[in-house]
This record gives sequence, structure tokens and C-alpha cells, in this order.
Amino acid sequence: MRTGPAGGARRGFALLIVVAAAAMSLVHDTLPAGASEPQVTEDLRVQMSDGVELEVKLGGRPLVGGALPARPVIVELSPYAPGCCFEAAGEAYNYLQVHIRGTGLSDGSFDALGPRSQQDVVEILGWACSQPWSNGRLGLLGFSASAIIIYNSLHLELPCVETAVLGSGTHELYRDLLYPGGIPNGFPAIGVLGLIGAPTVAAFPDRLGHDPLSLVPVAQGIGQLPIDYQAHPTLDAYWRERGFRGDVNDLPIFMVAGFFDVEARGAFQAFQELRDDGAHLLVVGAHDGVPVGSGGSDRQREAWFDRYLRDVDNGIDKEPAVQLFMADGDREDMLGGRFVTAEGSGWPLPSTTWASLQLDPARSGTASSINDGSLVLGPAAAATQSYPAVPSLPTATDPHNTAIVGINGSPTLTDMSLAEPLGLSYTTAPFATSVRAAGPASLEVVLSSTAAE
Repeated sequence: MRTGPAGGARRGFALLIVVAAAAMSLVHDTLPAGASEPQVTEDLRVQMSDGVELEVKLGGRPLVGGALPARPVIVELSPYAPGCCFEAAGEAYNYLQVHIRGTGLSDGSFDALGPRSQQDVVEILGWACSQPWSNGRLGLLGFSASAIIIYNSLHLELPCVETAVLGSGTHELYRDLLYPGGIPNGFPAIGVLGLIGAPTVAAFPDRLGHDPLSLVPVAQGIGQLPIDYQAHPTLDAYWRERGFRGDVNDLPIFMVAGFFDVEARGAFQAFQELRDDGAHLLVVGAHDGVPVGSGGSDRQREAWFDRYLRDVDNGIDKEPAVQLFMADGDREDMLGGRFVTAEGSGWPLPSTTWASLQLDPARSGTASSINDGSLVLGPAAAATQSYPAVPSLPTATDPHNTAIVGINGSPTLTDMSLAEPLGLSYTTAPFATSVRAAGPASLEVVLSSTAAE
């Protein structure tokens, strides 16, 4: 591998700017409160084993004279760079922000966080480990896509990595974000495409001056994303290569998620897989916002890196493995500070009591639909129920990503009161006492059709 000076600001792909601008607030988060961007001391170009050069930004607080001393290094690989998620844990660390191939200022073709990007993770970490500003101890930082690439790469040996802090992200890109329940989730897919395209847009003029031909594979990779999304509607080999396939590194990982997050399932699934390696799960908000008064995840994130990269005995590893901030009301109530907390040693919480509810045709009296059914604990009566086959309105759909829709001031997109009167509705009797519901929940429905699928 070789390094050299990087180019300056870059721009291009004007067609994607509109999509990116519309999606920016929908899909990606900003730096959490209290985070500061480290001083960037050098832009580097690092060549991968196939000849493709990646853009790498080296940051940290230099000593007098401008040199960076050897320190633990926190590494983030992101397709949204530059301009996102460069979270600092303090001046005791140096930082690397790596633009994933085919995105931002890096060359090559983006493969949707697939095998080639995963191999880049290994090669970049091996290179970073041996640099004079590294003391040989690396920590991984990720949020959303930059967390997904780490989950996807844990089946590979990651040189010198001792821990990771991953916010949101998916356990299976297919099931957790793009096709939840096998249903196309196009809204966030379009947003992700725009966010990846925006930094690529900014790189266009510099690419023309630096290496005009580098634009060809970059454009091909971005253009291939919607094609691949449509071409792989099932959980096939393509998507399995873009999901979690085990952790051969046995890393202690601190995971941050939110109950209303567009990628909520990922962190819960990953914790269940990795808890024997010392994983912790903090459910306090990610894409879905941080509740007022919760403190967010800043303290834990910094303490986690201090514990595993600097051997500071601060007790973070002895805190409850699972800590939950749950809404006392709806999502907006939670963001305003109405929440309850729970903690335990695992997920689901060991104190969880499971309840199986059956669909019953008896009217509950607590819903407004023409088929006001009940949810009951015991056996349900057999019945045939019909309802008008009225197509769902886009403004009356309960989407998978309610937090993203709600964040942009569109509560009607998550309000079911318009759709409920004509549908089938099943509710329980009013509760006599308070119930703390923390999930997970599942709905099993057997369907048959007299028409073609």
C-alpha cells in the first residue's frame, strides 16, 4: 500500500443533489451534543491490494511542533464522508475517517458494503496499525452505514482492533432496513442513495483535475445500487454477503439503538449474537433522536473506548449489559423527556413475562373500525370476517420507519385513524394496572388467496 497527498474539494453528479438534499435529514444523524471534531492534520490516499485508492483523513491533537504522537486510533469507515459522524472521544486518541470505496473522495466502485468493501476494512486497519501515529491499538466507530460495514466485516480477522462502538446499523441489511418482512422499504433506500451520492457530487471537479477516468467506476457503482435493489427482492446470496456472518475477533462492542429507529432490529439481533464477548446494549435513541434528560450515549461511548483502548478501570464493563429508555406515551412524548428506564443482563430482559394473544371476533368497544375485534389471552372463537377492499392511502400507512417520517413533521403518515374505520382492528380490554412493554413482539397470520399472488 502507498500513501500520498489527497486532492482538495470535489463536486459532481448534480442530478443526485435534489435527492440528497431531501433525504439528508431523513436518514442520517448529526454529531451528538458535546462531540467535537478533532483537528485534521493530514489528508492521505491509501492504495488497496487491487490498486484502488481510498481517501483517508487523519485527525488528532498534535504536540507542539505539529507532530501526532503514537496513540490509540479510533477508525470510522463511512460512505457519507466528508461531513458526518466524526465523533471525538477525547484528546487521548488519534482518528481516521475513511471514505468507503466509490463514495466521497475515494476511487473504485461502491458495492453496497459487500465483499470488496469488507476487504478494504481489513487492509485499512492493517495499514493504520503500523503507522507512527498509532500505538497498535485500534477502536472502531460507526453510526448507521459506518456501523453496518463493521457488522458485515466481523467474520474477517480485523488487525489490531480491540473494541467497537456502533450506533444503529443493521444485522441484516435486507431484513432490517431495505426489505423488512420481505416488503420493499423504498423510502429510506432512496434517502441512502442520495446521501451516498451527495459527497460523490462534491468530488466531481477535483476528479476531473486529478484523474478523470476515476469517475467512471464511481458513477457505475452509484448507478448500480437501484438496479441491485430491484434485482434482489429476496434474502439471497447477494444480501447474505451484506449481513452479519459471525465475529472471529471476539470484540467487546458497545451498541447504541432506539426503539423507534429505522434500523432498530439490528442492534438487538447483534447483541444477542455477541453478548458472550462482552457486548453492551444502550437503547436511548439513534436516528430517532435522543430524549431530553436521558444524557444520550456520550458518557458511555467515551468510557468504553477508555476502558478497552487505554485500560482505564472506569467500571463501564460492569454496568448492566442492557439499558433501556422506553417511551411513556408516543415517540414525541419520549423526545420531550417522558420515558421510563429498565435494565438487565440480557435481551429480552430476564424478568420478561410473555403473553400470547389470540384474534377474537367479539367486539372490544375500544376501536373505531367496522370490524372491531378483540385480543384475548384464551382460545378465540372461530369466525369469518370481511372488510372493504379499499387500497391503502400513502398518507394512511403505518410505515416501518415511523421515526424518520415523524422527524420531518409529517405525523399524518403515521396516524392510522383515517385507515382504521374500514380495516380489521383487534384490541385488548383496558388494562387494570400499568404494564411495562419492552418487546420484542411478533404477529403470526396464516393467509390464503383465491387470486394469483
